[in-house]
Amino acid sequence: MIEFHKQIKGITLKSLIIVESPTKAKTISGFLDKSYHVVASKGHVRDLPKSSFGIKIENNSFIPEYKIEKEHSQIVKEIKELAKKSDEVFIATDEDREGEAIGFHIATAIGKKPELLPRIAFHEITKTAILNSLKNPRKIDINSVNAQQARRLLDRIVGYKLSPLLGLKIQKGLSAGRVQSAALKIVVDKEREIRAFNKEEYWTIDGVFEKDIEALLIEFQNNKIEKMSIKNETEALKIKEVLKNDNFIIASIEKKNRTSAPQPPFMTSTLQQAASSLLGFSPKKTMVVAQKLYEGVKTHNGVSGVITYMRTDSLNIAKEAIEESRKEILKTYGKDYLPEKARLYTTKSKSAQEAHEAIRPTIIDFTPNVAKKFLDGDELKLYVLIYNRFLASQMTNALFESQNVIFASNNGKFKASGRKLIFDGFYKVYGENDKNMLLPDLKEGEKIDIKKLEANQHFTEPPARYSEASLINKLESLGIGRPSTYAPTISILTSRDYISIEKKQIVPTEIAFSVTKMLEDNFPNIVDSNFTSLMEDTLDLIAEGKKDWQLVLKEFYTPFDEKVTKGKKEIQSIKVSIPTGEKCPECGSDLVLRKGRFGEFVACSSYPKCKYTKNISAAPKAEPLKLSVKCPECGGDIIERKSKRGKFFGCSNYPSCKFISNNEPTDQKCPECGYILAKKVLKKGEQLECLKCKHKIIKNN
Repeated sequence: MIEFHKQIKGITLKSLIIVESPTKAKTISGFLDKSYHVVASKGHVRDLPKSSFGIKIENNSFIPEYKIEKEHSQIVKEIKELAKKSDEVFIATDEDREGEAIGFHIATAIGKKPELLPRIAFHEITKTAILNSLKNPRKIDINSVNAQQARRLLDRIVGYKLSPLLGLKIQKGLSAGRVQSAALKIVVDKEREIRAFNKEEYWTIDGVFEKDIEALLIEFQNNKIEKMSIKNETEALKIKEVLKNDNFIIASIEKKNRTSAPQPPFMTSTLQQAASSLLGFSPKKTMVVAQKLYEGVKTHNGVSGVITYMRTDSLNIAKEAIEESRKEILKTYGKDYLPEKARLYTTKSKSAQEAHEAIRPTIIDFTPNVAKKFLDGDELKLYVLIYNRFLASQMTNALFESQNVIFASNNGKFKASGRKLIFDGFYKVYGENDKNMLLPDLKEGEKIDIKKLEANQHFTEPPARYSEASLINKLESLGIGRPSTYAPTISILTSRDYISIEKKQIVPTEIAFSVTKMLEDNFPNIVDSNFTSLMEDTLDLIAEGKKDWQLVLKEFYTPFDEKVTKGKKEIQSIKVSIPTGEKCPECGSDLVLRKGRFGEFVACSSYPKCKYTKNISAAPKAEPLKLSVKCPECGGDIIERKSKRGKFFGCSNYPSCKFISNNEPTDQKCPECGYILAKKVLKKGEQLECLKCKHKIIKNN
């Protein structure tokens, strides 16, 4: 064990603990005595340079040329000075590969040998977890670091080599990525299915019997009626005509009991899906809110992290947490809601190695009822979702009675279905709204009148577009990316204008089709989900010490670079065209927006058969609206600007000053840190929020 408190000349030197986040640092500081000093690196301190390739290739070796970015130079200098004055330096970054790599880079940046610094790891930021980790430090896992370095270099190689080629052959400003391009192909393929879909007509015969029981025709003149078996109106009306004067009886009543088991606790992908479906959160928003809950919030026991680490693909739960949840269930809901044995869950993912636990509450008596006194808005919504899902995962099954009733005549049979909740079990905490779909009490053999008989027309529906939640589910099922990459991947595709989110559906833009087509034709492995998934498996092998990361880079780079070089000469340019919604006045074909040497113009989609074109008259640019607020970074004017995604506020000295805000800045100062507050309009009134420390001031109307 490492001795933490060495005495030198009677003075106790402080132990330095380095984390990524200021919030995390503040929370951990609250658990420790004054012999510890906790400092935040504020994320990555070293990375590949933004302005160059940043990878030196010599003798089949790939040497990353990491740089300390300007915004981190001062914090690195401060940490270096603190490390010199400290007796012991602990790396306490997040417990995943990215966290391991951040710790490695911090150690290197401050002039320490990474393999010599003690590394502490924890899956929750609670006092018990932090103190236990300090008693059991380990070394930085260099295999995990190398797996993350391989990922970073692979992504840089693909992005740096392919993006200029897309710009050369399609249009400037495009980008490609190892994960993002595979994800984009999935979205584009779905849209291709939708565009190629041909709807088919079919009819159903629907009856409404006494007591308003709705039923569907399932058999006609001894022939089963399958979905789509009634093809047209003529057929449907003939069947209706035969049945309309029939007398019906209750031929059979079938009742069966069935159980419904609770779902496992959340992991990253399922949390993002549930938050999207139930709360309307984007994946990015879900992770931002979850990060706050993980790093530390106010509770009835002081500031503490209230959920475990939220980037995980594991369903494992600590024994202590299971025992606490069972005690809570017994105390709050009684023995009927507690299974005889604790429920254990295992992940289907063969590579669930990035974390040791599922997402769960860290303080079981910080119940939703208690939490509402300390959390507000989105934090409370997400916490309640996580808490209830975890508690429900350890509760008894729900019991239902399913009901099927057959109404029969000489010529046909109708079927009505329902269900009745007998025992709610886990539904007591986390369940659906439609627990009961009851049928009235009926008796076999009784006559029953049919009140209404309808022949209804239907058409088959095209495949549904992906939502953010269903796309994450698809990426996970195919093994594309890992928990930390799902939300950033969708954000990148959106920011690059490859996709748009319309009514919660992901719609690819026309440029997405052009990019995907070029990659399919010339770099099929980059958009192939199997290749991308296998690469993730390879990164897992590197993390396990079973594969050399330099060899993996070489095997990928050599053929890939040759294809890029060849493609610059041989790939034909693709002209991108975007429909305008107008028709050509000369031939009636669609008019499209194209880009040429002198900018955008409108042309006929039937070119070269039809050569109609017209110029786009440039509208005079409106002067940006200047606010009476000065930029907090450089003192320049803050002006209102507009982009494709709406209004935002920036500094007039851009690009030398990169201050930006989505909400309107004010001249009011934050009482916590002195930075400026921005105005945000809510349903309940106006909210002021600090653009630096996020301190909120809500003004009710």
